[in-house]
Amino acid sequence: MACEPIFMNDCQCRDCQHKSGTGHGSYLTFPGKKGVQLKGTATHWDIVGDSGNKKTRAFCPNCGSPVYMTFSAMPELFTVHAANLDDPGRYKPQAVTYHLRGHAWDHLDPDVPKFDRMPPA
Repeated sequence: MACEPIFMNDCQCRDCQHKSGTGHGSYLTFPGKKGVQLKGTATHWDIVGDSGNKKTRAFCPNCGSPVYMTFSAMPELFTVHAANLDDPGRYKPQAVTYHLRGHAWDHLDPDVPKFDRMPPA
């Protein structure tokens, strides 16, 4: 990747739970698409997130794996699913978002700050 992520988080919103099939999704957000190298094509679909804003999810049309997200309210951001990195070990969560939607069985690092929604800017 040509640039460093500006935010890394585990999100426990209901959409991320549904998408992942578990208690959260893990993401790296970059300041635009320039810093990310994509290979292949993706299929897109739009949903409305907990914020009320549209987000676009992209997935592999061959295997169905989620790949990235973009947000209508923040078009300058580009968010990648942590498991899709060439080196997933570089993922280090800085926050848990939408913790109010979390489940007791979803055990995340207790030292990572938790926010009921998105952290303040």
